[in-house]
Amino acid sequence: MKRIYEKGDQKIYRKTIAQEDLAAFHGSVLHAVYATFALARDFEWSSRLFFIDMKEDDEEGVGTFLQIYHRSLAFAGEEVVITATVDKIEGNELLCHIEARVGDRLIADGVTGQRMLKKERLNALLKKTGHGG
Repeated sequence: MKRIYEKGDQKIYRKTIAQEDLAAFHGSVLHAVYATFALARDFEWSSRLFFIDMKEDDEEGVGTFLQIYHRSLAFAGEEVVITATVDKIEGNELLCHIEARVGDRLIADGVTGQRMLKKERLNALLKKTGHGG
């Protein structure tokens, strides 16, 4: 794992909230707002942006935990800016603080954890569970 980032470094992910990001369950839109589960996906992606740069060819990052506090509503068509800030890199683990904003409005914040594994190790774990190829 390349040690190219340190505490305080940031990655920014911008996206326009789409229909598939709304709070829908089993084909029905419950609330026409940016869903917490869509935030979870986008939070994890924003912290993964660090690992894309950090990983060696024989490595892959995996998520280890996710904590989200959904603070405010956001709607389809609005641009959300998600900022991932390195909190700690210890061993092969990366912890990031994440904030999502629409303009000046805080939509959500939280923390993500990611761990870098050798692809060989990850494949062995997958195979052991019957899901490896």
